[in-house]
Amino acid sequence: MKNIRIALLVCFLLICTGVFAEGAGTYSANDPARTVIGVVQTYKITDNDTLLDAARLFGIGFNAITEANPKVDPWIPEEGITITVPTQWIVPEILDDGILVNLAEMRLYYFFMFDGHRFLKTYPIGIGREGFNTPEGVFRITGKVEDPVWRPTKRMREETPDLDPLVPPGPDNPLGDYWLQLSIPSYGIHGTNKPYSVGRRISSGCIRLYPEDIEELFEYARVRTPVKIINEPVKAAVHEDAVYIEIHPNGLSGEELAAKALKQLSGKDLFRYVNQQLLKSAIDNPTGLPTKISR
Repeated sequence: MKNIRIALLVCFLLICTGVFAEGAGTYSANDPARTVIGVVQTYKITDNDTLLDAARLFGIGFNAITEANPKVDPWIPEEGITITVPTQWIVPEILDDGILVNLAEMRLYYFFMFDGHRFLKTYPIGIGREGFNTPEGVFRITGKVEDPVWRPTKRMREETPDLDPLVPPGPDNPLGDYWLQLSIPSYGIHGTNKPYSVGRRISSGCIRLYPEDIEELFEYARVRTPVKIINEPVKAAVHEDAVYIEIHPNGLSGEELAAKALKQLSGKDLFRYVNQQLLKSAIDNPTGLPTKISR
């Protein structure tokens, strides 16, 4: 643990001296008008690569890598092809401090202050499956547990009778190595022993991160850290004097997405600058990436 704290301190110093490059995962959040972060990258598929391998390598989830590469087989991509790595995002909103989770894009944003400046880090997540949706609302972290014990609920044991009533820490524990308890019973932010589940709607309602990401977030976050959970499939922003939109369909129809886009753009007084054909194309062919729609 001491080594982790030293490493984080070094990272903080690098952030403040500007050594971190764009796309490295830590971004300045001082300017509320600058809500587009990161840069789009590319990656050449090599032998035995899957899109899941590429996703974890770049800190994105299964949903993001497949949305950005809809014509690529996620399990057996053609060797030698170059894929799009969606490491650019429109931040849904800027918090003074705390965690913002956007269920629609399956991504978590952590805002923190250091030396009088606001920064944010962002991580892909897995969330609740249909019928076990992750709750929306404003909560807080009420506890932190390293090496948690997993106690399957009665429903889980009825569905899978061979489940043990108590699963100790270790490779068989679906909570991974770290648990952040939320101020709503039975819900938390945790790791996973199935990294391929990040970027999927697969949990019973909790929020799961890659093992390396939850280890970092666990060190940063503190008890009473605010946690705001939203579900916003459409985000809009101005970036380099142009209007951008980012769309995550999540089963919504084109009409529903268009209505949400209109609400977002009008609410930010951006609709008058939009090229209607570009907007329609972005809605019809969503990539999960910030897409330019200016006139």
